[in-house]
Order: sequence, then structure tokens, then C-alpha cells
Amino acid sequence: MNAILSISGLSKTYAGGHQALKSVDLEIRRGEIFALLGPNGAGKTTLIGAVCGLVRPTAGTILVDGEDARHHWRKARARIGLVPQELSTDMFEHVAHTVAFSRGLFGKRRDPAIVEKILRSLSLWEKRDAKIMQLSGGMKRRVLIAKALSHEPDILFLDEPSAGVDVELRREMWAMIGGLRDQGVTIILTTHYIEEAEEMADRIGIINKGEIVLVEEKKALLAKLGKTEAIVGLTAPLEALPAGLADWPLSLSGDGLTLTYTITAEEAEARGLAQLVKRLEAEGVDFRTLDTHRSSLEDIFVDLVDGARAGAVA
Repeated sequence: MNAILSISGLSKTYAGGHQALKSVDLEIRRGEIFALLGPNGAGKTTLIGAVCGLVRPTAGTILVDGEDARHHWRKARARIGLVPQELSTDMFEHVAHTVAFSRGLFGKRRDPAIVEKILRSLSLWEKRDAKIMQLSGGMKRRVLIAKALSHEPDILFLDEPSAGVDVELRREMWAMIGGLRDQGVTIILTTHYIEEAEEMADRIGIINKGEIVLVEEKKALLAKLGKTEAIVGLTAPLEALPAGLADWPLSLSGDGLTLTYTITAEEAEARGLAQLVKRLEAEGVDFRTLDTHRSSLEDIFVDLVDGARAGAVA
């Protein structure tokens, strides 16, 4: 699948000397949902700002469907919609008018039918004549999405799209974002809700301290870095692991009553829980409980970021 957004050697150092981005290389495929994860201050918003023309990079190139965003920024920016974190819009404006106005800012002709379609898709049509100040926080965020879609962009950036909205509205937004992808819109989102990325993203990128730590297909990432952990409660304490279990990834608790078994998804094919149970029985180890936990994307994210921090300290 060809790239609709290509970022190469992108760096940003602010006047105070803080380097927010460090030679970032990233390609976003046409029509995918790409989730960019990272702790606060990692560089997510700076990266989005650079692509959208809000931040002037110190170095590097940005190509939007082959168009150089630094030299032909109007053409490039017209291909992009941006939903910022902050609820930054005129609170005294009416919903339909502010969406139509945003469309006009990109040189698009007046088209009430398109505005209506966007508002209906976001359940805002009934609020079209309301002032933005009269809306709930979740509805205000929908207005931001409507404004970002008003000029029919090919790429949509969502910077923390579900911040401050309830669970039900978050689920509705996920469905809406999936629908946009089905229409051919490329979605790039940053989020603090790891389950949001796990639910929707095709690929995951992790950024930390201005550097891309990892870019991976979501399924491959969960398979490669995800772990299954089994906690085995024993009937009687063991003084040590039996010799027949010495080469298995098992650890024995201090009281001898609990075994912890940890394997990756790749290892599970050869040494899954069924094989563990058979081996325990063969070694005469009786157990009374078996509890399992499989790594989520959040577990993987925390491990990667903590590992990067530990490496920096070392």
C-alpha cells in the first residue's frame, strides 16, 4: 500500500534549546488508521503541528501525497483535516455556520448538502442552529471534528479525540472514525486511551522523547511483544522446581505455593498452557488454581516506554 504521508529526518528544536523531535522518519499508508502513542511531552502534538503547518520544523521533509508541505503548504494543508486537543472555536457561533465557514477557509465552494451530511454523520444536525457555548463537552468535540471534515480532506489528524467524553460517546466516535476509514480517509490519531488504539488502529507507532521507538502492525505487535502469564496455585509447597521443569520459563514464589509461568505469543505454540498442565502432572505437581493474563497493548506500551527510560538512565 503506497504512502499518503512521508516524513523524513523531521526535527524540531525550540528557542530554549528543547529538542521536541529528533530526526523522525515515518510513513503513513493510504486508507489506514494509524495510532501514535506516547507519554506526555513525547512529541506527538509537535509532530502533528509540523505536518499541519502550525509548527516550523528545524529540519526534515514532509510529503503529503507527494506534495512538499514546506514549499507548497497551501496545497498540502488542503488535503489535511485537524481536530486539536483544545476546544478552540468561537463559542458564540452557530454550529452549521462555523462548519460552513471552515469549509470556505480552504477555498471550497458553499455546499449546504455537504455540511448537512457531515452534521448528520456526527449526530449534530438537530443542534445545527445552536450556539457552540450551549453544547455539552462531547458535542463541542464533535463540532471540531465536523470543522476538520468540512473541506473533505484525505487525511484526518485526531489529537486526543475522546478526551473529556463519556464511554458511550467514545464508542460512537470509534464507529464514526471507522466509517471515515471505510470512505477512504486516512486517520492518524493520538490517544491516552490505549483501548482506543487497540480497538481501531491498523498500525501502532510509539514515540518517546521526540524519537519513534517502534512502528508495527497492531496484530503483529500484540503477537510479538504480548505475553501470557499463568499463576498456578499449588496444593502443597515446593522447596524447589523439579528437574523436569528446570528448562521451562517458571518461577517459584518464596513460600513455594505459587508458580508463575510467562511466555510470548510465539512461544505459546510450542509451550502453551495445555503443555504446561501435562508437564506438571508428569512431574507429580498438584495444583488447585490456574489464573491467566494476556498482555494488552497498554502492557506493551508501558514496557517499551519504561525500557526506553531505563536505557536513557543507564
